[in-house]
Amino acid sequence: MTARAWWLLAVSAALAVGWVLAQDGPAEAQESDARVITIDSSGGTQSGNLRYGPIRYQHPDPLGVVGTVQDLTIRAPEAALEAPEGVLISQAKGSRTATFAGGVQVTRGRLTAVGPRLTYVEADGVGVLARDVVIDVAPAEEDGDVTTITSNEATFDVDLDRSVSRGSVVLEQGSQRAEAEVLTYGETEDLARLSCQASRCVVTREGEGGPLVIEADEVRVLTQSQKLLALGSVTVTDGDITTEGTRVTYDDALEQAEVVGQPARSVNAASGVTLESDRILQDVGFDYVEAIDASVLSDVPLEAFYFADEAVQDEAMEDGAE
Repeated sequence: MTARAWWLLAVSAALAVGWVLAQDGPAEAQESDARVITIDSSGGTQSGNLRYGPIRYQHPDPLGVVGTVQDLTIRAPEAALEAPEGVLISQAKGSRTATFAGGVQVTRGRLTAVGPRLTYVEADGVGVLARDVVIDVAPAEEDGDVTTITSNEATFDVDLDRSVSRGSVVLEQGSQRAEAEVLTYGETEDLARLSCQASRCVVTREGEGGPLVIEADEVRVLTQSQKLLALGSVTVTDGDITTEGTRVTYDDALEQAEVVGQPARSVNAASGVTLESDRILQDVGFDYVEAIDASVLSDVPLEAFYFADEAVQDEAMEDGAE
């Protein structure tokens, strides 16, 4: 290859790299802009270094300082906005940190969360609400139940409309209560994913005949339709009847659990009767169990229990799969 040909090849490569960088640049800037927070303290005061920060906001109203980023709204009596050291705060958009304190309220759609302090980082679009957090999600229908989540800490992702609660997590809705180590709540899907490693997740439903208890490694709850999927080593206990398997779907309206295993096993401690089958129906309302056809699709589609960016991970989990 001649020297001129090499030169032309090098120029073409440089132009190609420049074109790629030009394409990536605006996309990254657009993503960063979407995470930029605005803070309004009208009727209150501002102080601090207005050029380099931190800028401090205070308001006599407990919810008078208002931070907004996309559809997430943060209210508190005081806040501070900081930039990286040596960078003008007006030129640091996308890399600043905002801290709200003195009692914080977070709202987004039907969700309202409260806690003592929240730190929001523009670089990743995540706000962390720390210590004794309470999240309330209003029902989609007027006659529905409020979903309440309590935890030690909750994070809010502005890109995903999703919150993650950690530490002594409890979810309560109507007559049901669930305990977990970590709970991810998708506000768009009204889907709660409860995960446990050190101990098992426990779901308790209070009924007229006593409590129904479901224990599993992972539990997913559709809070508006009140359906549940439990995975891993799963146990369903209703009075004298205990059923074990690897997957359970439970419909609160029907008061029925479908337990799948290899095989699933149900024991009635009062009668001494044991039932083993690949799929067992446990009817909580009428207090009986029966073997059902494992090849027939469930009325509860499993894909409804997964976020849009997830996939059903185990093909064997699909009803009817051999």
